[in-house]
Amino acid sequence: MTDPWVALEPGADPAERVRVLRRAHERFTAAGTVVRPVRSVVAESWRRSARARVSPEGDGAAVELTDGDLGAYRAEHPLAKVMPLFRELMGTFAMDGEHLLAVCDAQGRLLWVEGHAATRRHAGRINFVPGARWAESAVGTNAPGTAVAVDRPVQVFATEHFMRHVQPWTCAAAPVHDPRTGRLIGAVDITGGNGLAHPHSLAFVQAVARAAESQLALLAPSARAGGTVEVSALGRDEALLVATGRKVRLSRRHSEIVVLLARHPEGLSGDELLCALYEDESVPQVTLRAEMARLRRVLGAELLRSRPYRLAVPVECDVDTVERRLGAGAVAAAAAAYAGPLLPQSQAPALVRLRRRLADQLRAALIDRSDPDLLADWAHAPWAEDDLVAWRALAALRPTPAVLARLRELDTELALAGPRPESARCPPRISESTATLPSRRPPKRATSTTH
Repeated sequence: MTDPWVALEPGADPAERVRVLRRAHERFTAAGTVVRPVRSVVAESWRRSARARVSPEGDGAAVELTDGDLGAYRAEHPLAKVMPLFRELMGTFAMDGEHLLAVCDAQGRLLWVEGHAATRRHAGRINFVPGARWAESAVGTNAPGTAVAVDRPVQVFATEHFMRHVQPWTCAAAPVHDPRTGRLIGAVDITGGNGLAHPHSLAFVQAVARAAESQLALLAPSARAGGTVEVSALGRDEALLVATGRKVRLSRRHSEIVVLLARHPEGLSGDELLCALYEDESVPQVTLRAEMARLRRVLGAELLRSRPYRLAVPVECDVDTVERRLGAGAVAAAAAAYAGPLLPQSQAPALVRLRRRLADQLRAALIDRSDPDLLADWAHAPWAEDDLVAWRALAALRPTPAVLARLRELDTELALAGPRPESARCPPRISESTATLPSRRPPKRATSTTH
């Protein structure tokens, strides 16, 4: 096969491929080995599904959002702006071909499922419905879930699906990104019969996704027109800054500085920045001044000011988005906006405190919400796979064999490691006061000047 992302090469017999893949799937679920002609993208997805302890005998997805919660979440989701475009480009194709148009968020949660009425009824039997969670970690290999997992267009043909109840279906999906930040925001999918394994269906959804990104870019220039800077730092070692139509990928140190200045629009003195950035008390002011000079060349003098150091325009940071949603009680929306730990490789003291506090607050909100689907999303994420507190909470809500097995593994690892302080097992709770910056440096820096 020339393109590993296409399910069937030209001339392949779909019925024969179904039989061959069914035998390969049975062998994998029995022995964990993958044989030809399973594509590499499918083999890797099967392995991820197995690691997430998805049962191949599962009945379908769990419905997470219903009624008012679903409506409110869809209304504020960025893909709501391009649903008319999706319907225009794909609606007739879905109806005429007895297919379904589906749109999911970045966590694989279906937001819209539209199309042929009879096909929708059949899909409802496996909960392929709005509000259902079709992430790979929940239901195994499937086009929308796998597309957001690997962040690229993908087809899943019949018996390539991990769950046997889903294997009568074939689907193709492509991820959609925020055109300003490049952040994955969801995927668009076409689902139906085996005829969708044709290469054209994959190219089709990819073209629709690109058209959606282009329209989003046209619909959202207003914030930039007002001079707003956007900073994306969650789940990234290097922050992405969007300002005046430019996208700038910052170095790690510059990422730390920009996030700190975004948190303090009133500005920070040189002493305060030194306290926030460096654990080593002996770092001189000249080091910071040199770093700020380099950052000013990157951002431009019109954006970075001094005395005190500050950003000259309003800043919208993804950290603020998560905090606002948590403050409003919109836990599902906050979890959707949380793309991972804040600058995970940063050792800057203020960033470490903020990173821990944000993760701790979100995890606590998820536990308090007592929604097993939301908590499972968190527990299966790369940053929480060893989060003992989260797995214990999930086991209390959903004591499935897979969840209990993972909890036993974590307890065993903890026992083998020996006694450790609680702070070593999970991020400590840090109050707002301990996470703020000091107003001045210790006495040894009292004579430093601010530039």
